[in-house]
Amino acid sequence: MSPNEAPAPALVLASSSPRRRELLARLGFDPQRIASPDIDETPRKAEVPRAYALRLAEEKALAVLRAPGEVVLAGDTTVALGRRILAKAESPDEVRAMLEKLSGRRHRCISAVAVIDAAGTLRSRVSETVVAFKPLCAEEIAAYVASGEGLGKAGGYAIQGRAEALIRFISGSHSGVMGLPLFETRALLRASGIALG
Repeated sequence: MSPNEAPAPALVLASSSPRRRELLARLGFDPQRIASPDIDETPRKAEVPRAYALRLAEEKALAVLRAPGEVVLAGDTTVALGRRILAKAESPDEVRAMLEKLSGRRHRCISAVAVIDAAGTLRSRVSETVVAFKPLCAEEIAAYVASGEGLGKAGGYAIQGRAEALIRFISGSHSGVMGLPLFETRALLRASGIALG
């Protein structure tokens, strides 16, 4: 690097999710720093799922202290059944209730990405994916609940695990359902000065 050349920006991942770090690695990039933003994720009154996911991604990015030369990346994935937001399942009963609602129906996974570049400019994009579960019998739901895989997951399931065998249709971004849509993420990082292949 020449004396007049600015150093390459350092990437901060504003997420403690190992899935987002794994997905970022698929782009050939490992963040220099991990920061876990602390924000209120309660939906606002009458807030629609797309606006909710975008707001959370942007708030997560803004909640992280950014040092000079750092670029912050944050994301949020929301599962929506119509206009209803299915939050993260916090108990086996919530996993069961969500799977019963999703059984045999299509729903949307809305994955928002927000990036703040080294100059402080915020950019964001949203990916929407349609997902349909097969009709699930009580035994299938019980087995999935018992696996524990759906705990802490939006909609009560993880597509990168056992749930993938129960999904009959997906239209959109598989990585977006996992938590970070790579097409949109790559475009935002490149626009923010992060050199990717």
